[in-house]
Amino acid sequence: MLRMRDSNGARMLTLITEQFMADPRLALWRQQGTGMTDKCRQLWDELGALWVCIVLNPHCKHEEKTSWLRQLKKWNDMDVCPLEDGNYGNDLPNITNALPQSNGHDSLVRPRRTVFTRAVEACDLHWQDSHLQRIISSDFYLSPSCQRDGESLLFNSQGQPLWLEHVPTACARVDALRSHGYPKEALRLAVAIISTLRLQQQRQLEIYKQQKKELILRNATTITNLEGWVGHPLDPIGCLFTTLTEACRVDEDNAMEGTEGSESLHPSYHHVCVDSLESGESYLSLALEVALLGMGQQRLMPEGLYAQDKVCRNEEQIIGRLQELELDAALVQTLRKQCILLLEGGPFSGLGEVIHRESVPMHTYAKYLFSALLPHDADLAYKLSLRAMRLPVLESSAPSGDVSHPHHIVSVVPSRYPRWFTLGHLESQQCELASTMLTAAKGDMLRLRTVLEAIQRNIHSSSLIFKLAQDAFKIATPADSSSDTTLLNVALELGLQVMRMTLSTLNWRRREMVRWLVTCATEVGVRALVSILQTWYTLFTPTEATSIVAAAATSHSTVLRLNLDYAQREELASCARTLALQCAMKDPQNCALSALTLCEKDHTAFETAYQIAVDAASGGMTYSQLFTIARYMEHRGYPLRAFKLCSLAMSHLNLAYNQDTHPAINDVLWACSLSHSLGKNELAALVPLVVKSVHCATVLSDILRRCTLTAPGLAGIPGRRNSGKLMSTDKPPLRQLLDAAVGAYINTTHSRLTHISPRHYGEFIEFLSKARETFLLGQDGLLQFAQFIDNLKQIYKGKKKLMMLVRERFG
Repeated sequence: MLRMRDSNGARMLTLITEQFMADPRLALWRQQGTGMTDKCRQLWDELGALWVCIVLNPHCKHEEKTSWLRQLKKWNDMDVCPLEDGNYGNDLPNITNALPQSNGHDSLVRPRRTVFTRAVEACDLHWQDSHLQRIISSDFYLSPSCQRDGESLLFNSQGQPLWLEHVPTACARVDALRSHGYPKEALRLAVAIISTLRLQQQRQLEIYKQQKKELILRNATTITNLEGWVGHPLDPIGCLFTTLTEACRVDEDNAMEGTEGSESLHPSYHHVCVDSLESGESYLSLALEVALLGMGQQRLMPEGLYAQDKVCRNEEQIIGRLQELELDAALVQTLRKQCILLLEGGPFSGLGEVIHRESVPMHTYAKYLFSALLPHDADLAYKLSLRAMRLPVLESSAPSGDVSHPHHIVSVVPSRYPRWFTLGHLESQQCELASTMLTAAKGDMLRLRTVLEAIQRNIHSSSLIFKLAQDAFKIATPADSSSDTTLLNVALELGLQVMRMTLSTLNWRRREMVRWLVTCATEVGVRALVSILQTWYTLFTPTEATSIVAAAATSHSTVLRLNLDYAQREELASCARTLALQCAMKDPQNCALSALTLCEKDHTAFETAYQIAVDAASGGMTYSQLFTIARYMEHRGYPLRAFKLCSLAMSHLNLAYNQDTHPAINDVLWACSLSHSLGKNELAALVPLVVKSVHCATVLSDILRRCTLTAPGLAGIPGRRNSGKLMSTDKPPLRQLLDAAVGAYINTTHSRLTHISPRHYGEFIEFLSKARETFLLGQDGLLQFAQFIDNLKQIYKGKKKLMMLVRERFG
């Protein structure tokens, strides 16, 4: 920062500005309509504020100000001059303008405001006002006993002077006085501004009390502040806070003596009484009060990404300064008083009972207030933070209300929601506030319930609620002590809400959420597990309920974790079986196998689950699902039921002649082996289905060869006799399979020869060799194969090289 009291300060700033304006990147940003980097934007903002400070020098000459104005107007009129709000090509009205623009149709077009516009406007300000001169020249300036017309507006009821000027402009005067070497004058004007803000706050509160019933009934309010003070280009709140705290700062030498042997991370402050106030208040308490009042101002979210990001950054900066203050009894009293006023402030406070739908949220601010108030007034801390939890812009049913300034936002932009560029950050701050309250309320059932209700009512992001649930769970289950039941139940409630919110919407973390909920319910106890099993349809999909929830609830680890007795185990198992059957009925394709697994130990339930699978086979179940269930049934010792499911699966399958790597081939081979092991009758029943569904020659020949290696009926089904004889390929059912395999080889051969290239000749000869092996399984196979080769030679005699290879191998 330049030293403003230096006579060369303005000249140096002019040179710096000229260099900035000559930057070629400005034209590029302007042409492309893109924003500059945050660091660069901040430098331009500081440059604009410095020029305001320069032109407000109380003792500058008229010629100097005229020269500065001419130069500022020149820069201001350049196309490449950065805009105040950081946006290019945005024709939406500017809600941060301090001065009302013309009404009517012209008000819909925002005037161009650059980073130098405020400095240009500040050139019209002067210091000749007699009231202003008296304020800054004396600590004991009070209202005269005999007041002339209009003088009553210049003082409050205690006779202290007021300065009725646009607040950011008045604060810019304070900054100019301090920067140009007039710290006492700056303090006096700052005190007058705070007296004015107090009076305004008092009058606003009186107005609100008269309108309170109507506003609450309508559940709507208006925004009366023309611009927000937090994130403002002139930083009025930061200016006042800095001016007041500097007067209370302990000298570094004294601070070092007082903190010998330790490092002082923050500056030290002490109370310095304000001479002009009879109440004995200090500049430090005034600094705290004005910061709290300014940050609690209800204001609309500004336009544009940069302006919104600046609001967030400025708020965090002010809070960082506030955290440097050690709250003694006097400051705590100021804190409590201002918090109560903010809660009762109506539409003038961001923490009032009813706020505008597009008001800037107070989550970050409330988090600071909660931490500061909690040790001194827990009830007030929770009341304030619970009210700050709201985020009306996400409430679709919330009324828009009115905006009482010339630029009526609602009429210009029907829905502002897409323009809340920092919404993700705001929601995360809302989540942080809720987490802070949950942590502090540990063990207090009433407060936890109140915080829980606020979370469920105001947070609309399932991911953030899930994060809160996880945080609550971690806090409730410390590694070195027993679990906190009340906080565990809150975590479970939040988890249940997440399940309901994400049940019908896509969320990539859904599986993780389901698994976590089961873990949380297990930690809460058996009643929680029973509850989620009984109400699964409101929380989970059928697949999740059977494969994750029920399986985990009835697992051995859960039994050991909860140390369940026999009755509790049976209750959980019964609920799981009921859930499994309900899910199987609702989604048999995905739940039939899980249902069978869960019902294994109950014969009636298992039979019901099996029948559900069989009934669904003709519907939407795929051959893959049916084969999987069939393999499970065989594994459980039900080969005949497995065979029935295999038969149903085969009717859904279609294996083309060229699909010799199809994933279902292993299932087909297994199904044929199963039927062969059961006996000749089962094989005879399955072969027609295989012939109908499978047209791949190599698969059919493989099945045929396997069936000829061993005798059928080796599974040893009770009540059946095994002849022990091998089956002949000349008799049913293998004759039918042989004919199908031979036919498939013939058809596949002709199909291959239609579009064969020389590089595939060797592969084709090997294919014919496999065909010959299959042909030879029949009694007349050799003759049949020879006729087949002769036909090939006649039909494809034009493929001389290939036919020569065929003759060499097969004669």
